[in-house]
Amino acid sequence: MPRMHETATEELRDKAVQVGKDVLEMGGAVRDVAEEQFDHMRDRASGYVKQGREKVEEWENGLESYIQDNPIRSLLLAAGAGLLVGLLWRRR
Repeated sequence: MPRMHETATEELRDKAVQVGKDVLEMGGAVRDVAEEQFDHMRDRASGYVKQGREKVEEWENGLESYIQDNPIRSLLLAAGAGLLVGLLWRRR
């Protein structure tokens, strides 16, 4: 009878070792997927930043062109915007 108990204990120990190995293996797989997703999100964010910079540069170039083509109008618009901001600031 003690022999059967030892065999069951050994089987349980073997299964526990196998479960431990499986858990470690799954943890590695989860880590790999998480790293892959992180890299993907980082690449997407980098792309969005690049697109944003390009849009800002386009807007800046367009603004510079407008100012060069319409210097008086640009000066009047800037003065009007400054006056408006000053009035709003004063009311505060």
